[in-house]
Amino acid sequence: MKKARLLKSCMAVFAAAALVTGCGSNAGKETTAATTAAAGGTETKAEATTAADKGEEVTIKVMVWDRGDAAPGTTVEKNTQTEWIKQQMKEKYNINVEYVSVPRSSSDDKLNIMMSGGSAPDIVFTYNQGIFYNFAQNGGLADLTQAYENYGADIKKYVSDAQNMGQLEGKQLAIMKQRGVESPRHTAFIRKDWLDKLGMQMPKTKEELVAYLEAVKEKNPGGVDNVIPWAMSGRNDTEKGYLNFVGSYVNFANDKDAYVYSEAYTAVAPGAVDGIKKLNELYNKGLISKDFATDTQEDIYKAQLTAGNVGFYLDDTERTFDFISVLNQTLGNSTFAPVQCFELSDGSYRTTFEQRYGMFVMVPKTSEKKADACMKYLNWQADPEVAENIVYTTEHKRDENGVPLKFSDEELYAKGYPKTLDDLNIVNLAMDWTTKKESIVGKWAKDYPGVGDTNWFSNFYDVRSEGKFRYPVYSNISQAESDYGQNVENMMIEYVYKLISCTPDQFDALQKTEYDNLVNAGLQKILDARAEYFDTIK
Repeated sequence: MKKARLLKSCMAVFAAAALVTGCGSNAGKETTAATTAAAGGTETKAEATTAADKGEEVTIKVMVWDRGDAAPGTTVEKNTQTEWIKQQMKEKYNINVEYVSVPRSSSDDKLNIMMSGGSAPDIVFTYNQGIFYNFAQNGGLADLTQAYENYGADIKKYVSDAQNMGQLEGKQLAIMKQRGVESPRHTAFIRKDWLDKLGMQMPKTKEELVAYLEAVKEKNPGGVDNVIPWAMSGRNDTEKGYLNFVGSYVNFANDKDAYVYSEAYTAVAPGAVDGIKKLNELYNKGLISKDFATDTQEDIYKAQLTAGNVGFYLDDTERTFDFISVLNQTLGNSTFAPVQCFELSDGSYRTTFEQRYGMFVMVPKTSEKKADACMKYLNWQADPEVAENIVYTTEHKRDENGVPLKFSDEELYAKGYPKTLDDLNIVNLAMDWTTKKESIVGKWAKDYPGVGDTNWFSNFYDVRSEGKFRYPVYSNISQAESDYGQNVENMMIEYVYKLISCTPDQFDALQKTEYDNLVNAGLQKILDARAEYFDTIK
């Protein structure tokens, strides 16, 4: 789980905010998604407006990311898609839209500069909760509560699951972008062909997994050099390689526990040390990559996977599809399959899913007089049909499962579209097809043919969904978390790596020393603040 760099961002924004205050469609094979729009018309479902809705003419400026992928002869601010959006907003709401480009690679830094200088567009956004929180706390954002009530009907209808994260002290200070296909944070994969050679069933428990890992080491079913039962990397910005396993040793008594020890802090929750100790045992048995902790760039890890030396690994859910595809092609058969075997004490599973919210979409305090117009723009994007047309263009078609067919980069360029149309959709990725298993599975099978067929992806969908769980989240960030959070999170990853790879006789003493270091760095202050905040809202 790659974390936002809260400490650095928050300090910059704290000063910036202070300065600011001074100044559903019918799916069918090869059918068009929006026939009238593609033909040049502008009216589609839930889009018709009355003259009274339009109001007085107003111009709003909207931030857009620049990835350097605009079609030749166009810019990210002016291209076929932005001109369509501008036309829609002008005809429906008498709103003129101007886009302001910001380099994607430094967007948060640029946002800070614009906000501090009073030159920010009327609609801005970030994925960084710390930036949102500090602007909000310091009066840098317009209160959108009334505008949301008056003009946010489609946001409430289609994107409501995400909106609590944009609220502070009873005010709606950001509109949250909602994610599309629901996805778990991390998934485990196992060599199904090796299981078959060993005559073993797909493991359902940690004990069965360990039996498989031991068999891989002893019997080397792939006949490879340097067989690695469990591959792990030492990336220092993510807990993906161990968190599902360690988390299965943690039992949350209630929502408060789940909030206090939500994902970043699960590794220090009661019971977690038992999971880490078990990993230490596996490591010292030679079942986990020997020098994983030094592989901070994952070069060795990736090479091991694609070479076919690995029997099991944990990673971000879809990130390694390319590696699996390469291995399948090299060996000429299906290799890895998803597996859920990290049972809790009661035998059930807990698979942490991504939260429904994505980016924080905000209106600066300096643009509060344009809050209504900004809300109309955002509300228009909330409708799934509009969202689909933004991401795939009004010219797109759908396949037999109702999944939009994306134009190739070459086709987009020929039509004057940028490659990354997703960047213009800042409200809703939850389109009609994203809730249907058949459509999702069909899309995966087409997008990643080298990974598996429809049956493989159907199983993948089911396995990854077992024990679906989301940690409680709130928009609050305590002062302790702002001050110490990022450093503590980085230290916790090192804490786990050190404990996994130490000798068994060192484990207990090292665990105490390293945990004390975390406490001294602010861990206990963070946990206490989270507990105190939870008590104020319940």
